Amino acid sequence: MADPRIVVVGSSNTDMIVQTERLPGAGETVMGGDLVIAAGGKGANQAVAAARLGGAVTLVGRTGRDMFGEQTLNELHREGMDLDQFIQDSHAPSGVALIVVGRGGQNLIAVAPGANHRVSAQDVADSAAAFEGCRIVLLQLEVPMEAVLAAAEAGRQAGATVILNPAPAATVDERLYGLVDILTPNEHEAALLAGQAGPEAAAATLLERGPGTVIITLGETGVLLARAGQPPQRLPAFRVEPVDTTGAGDAFNGGLAAALARGLDLPTAVRYAQAVAALSVTRLGAQPSLPYAMEVDAFLETQTAAPAPAAGATDGPG
Repeated sequence: MADPRIVVVGSSNTDMIVQTERLPGAGETVMGGDLVIAAGGKGANQAVAAARLGGAVTLVGRTGRDMFGEQTLNELHREGMDLDQFIQDSHAPSGVALIVVGRGGQNLIAVAPGANHRVSAQDVADSAAAFEGCRIVLLQLEVPMEAVLAAAEAGRQAGATVILNPAPAATVDERLYGLVDILTPNEHEAALLAGQAGPEAAAATLLERGPGTVIITLGETGVLLARAGQPPQRLPAFRVEPVDTTGAGDAFNGGLAAALARGLDLPTAVRYAQAVAALSVTRLGAQPSLPYAMEVDAFLETQTAAPAPAAGATDGPG
């Protein structure tokens, strides 16, 4: 079995979640259920997902030196990952996400990034030892672009597979594409980055910029797997009943990283990641919804080779 060492450079947040019968419109107040406070943030979510699936994970990032930061550290320590490069910052508060979840699992999210915006290229340089011999470097866009670029360069120099989840949707430094092996946008992000609609067309455009593989998550209709020099392939979603899609994209990326770190081939790793995401949407919250390896294995044993498209989202904000 391959060494499952994974470095994640990214954000951590405290999620404050309210479930409502429907999402509010502009200027509208709706009554909801009890407040749920849970750990979140795309970087931390993906790190926890990979760790629960057997990855040896190092998380590079920052949180505040406040009650949310203390809680974040305690919860991440319980996941068994390496936090030597995860900094408590005295000059910024911890990141916080405000999340409204409507019936059917759809959501609205606003984020106050706090210390996440102070993650730097120097933080990455100070973490050089973690990159040595790692198999996967996993990145997102909730920390400054200079840190993402530095981490991609460090991953490339280490001979690791570099995965970029370009979320939340943002303009990407063109230099980054040439440092990325696998790009994993959702359909909206792919259209924004490529400047055109349609997953196949967007994937073709993004492949031309440098990544060897583009995987576009398509929510309840599955994923599009596109590789340079090969025809694109659509993989349908697993059939589940969604409760909350928050963090489903992070579950997918953490699952993909863990599967590739174990040496699975790409199509098998993508299918595994879809199962991780499908399980995650059946539970409330981001990190609380992330499954363990035994759960994913048991779920896959119940599935046919080509499950029908349904509500098993492999997409959604973190």
